[in-house]
Amino acid sequence: MKSLDDIAAALQGYDPQALSVRQVGDFLTHLTQPLPASEAQDVFLFDALGRVLAQDVISPISVPAHNNSAMDGFAFDASQWQANHPLSLRVVGTALAGKAWQGKVNTSECLKIMTGAILPDGLDTVVPQELAHITTAHDVTTITLAANLLKAGDNRRLAGEDLMQGQPALKAGQHLTPAALGLIASLGLPDVRVHRRLRVAYFSTGDEVMSLGESPREGAVYDSNRFTVFGLLTRLGCEVIDMGVVRDDPALLEAAFAKAAQEADAIITSGGVSVGEADFTKAMMKKLGDVAFWKIAMRPGRPMAVGRIGKSVLFGLPGNPVAVMVTFLAFVRPALLRMMGSTAQPAPLLRAKSLEPLRKKAGRTEYQRGFVSSAADGTLQVRTTGNQGSGVLSSMVQGNGLIVLHHSQGNVAIGDDVDVMMFEGAI
Repeated sequence: MKSLDDIAAALQGYDPQALSVRQVGDFLTHLTQPLPASEAQDVFLFDALGRVLAQDVISPISVPAHNNSAMDGFAFDASQWQANHPLSLRVVGTALAGKAWQGKVNTSECLKIMTGAILPDGLDTVVPQELAHITTAHDVTTITLAANLLKAGDNRRLAGEDLMQGQPALKAGQHLTPAALGLIASLGLPDVRVHRRLRVAYFSTGDEVMSLGESPREGAVYDSNRFTVFGLLTRLGCEVIDMGVVRDDPALLEAAFAKAAQEADAIITSGGVSVGEADFTKAMMKKLGDVAFWKIAMRPGRPMAVGRIGKSVLFGLPGNPVAVMVTFLAFVRPALLRMMGSTAQPAPLLRAKSLEPLRKKAGRTEYQRGFVSSAADGTLQVRTTGNQGSGVLSSMVQGNGLIVLHHSQGNVAIGDDVDVMMFEGAI
């Protein structure tokens, strides 16, 4: 396991007092490691939603198991169809889904077939019933197909075209979505091997922070950060360990950090890492672990602490509510996903036209709360939610994404394209 100094030495231009957003991401990539595969567990499929696969899911069967029809219609051998000529075929039976049709289809004959029914040997094409001209005389049903109506193989599902027996159906590191659960179930597998849930302990610090239920007092604020972090961690699929509010007392802080390091894979704190704040939190981080204190070229969320206490990775976030959420989304969430064993790539940033001018200093990354909507021509447009103060939590509720103004970017004019990090799925 590399020390923080080793990681820092490998990063070009590393300066803890002036880190870019990109450098923070690079540092955390080296700091965090996936959970050990030895701790993986088998879970029932109903309990697997949102979990991360610990090993490939190998398909025990081919899907579909047989060539079958993609729709209701008539199955026939297309080789007997001469170009530029219509084709007439006698219907000799009906194939239903769920069982093989017993019989033989000869030249100039076809088989009425339902969606999902097995295609008998020799039949390779299905014409939708609405495209066939059907006539019945003397108990004999005949269909006539117009010239050049179809190509050979149309409306046929080949055996194994979805999944082939013995091949990976899903790769280790994938998050199990509703679609993935359905895919695994289609293979007849009742359970799946996943990484255990990442255990994350979190607490707020500061004498000015009140827990819910306390009577208001002058100069104090109710703790919102525990609840936003709880929501973010829960959405991510972590096992959350809520340790409440810890006062600015060395003994209480030491006990909290020690307990968190013993129980959790990662520790998240809010408050106590800014210049000018009481030294107790930072001093205890230094005493108990290998911790770096950063000033990041970003807004909001400039101060941050990272490191290890015991075997736990530490993320010390700012105290302001919006700064907590922005630094979590920008840095902590990707790092935790890596620790969970996820191979998911970051969601792509959307491009939208700004509906207003945005002031921006080059040399730092800014995250402004925005609301993305569709213009009349279908293109995306975005406006800010107004006051961008790092304590204005209501703006996170009003917005549906963060306008990302990159490090070297300057002022934005009305109509300029900007990048947006959407909230959906994360908040």
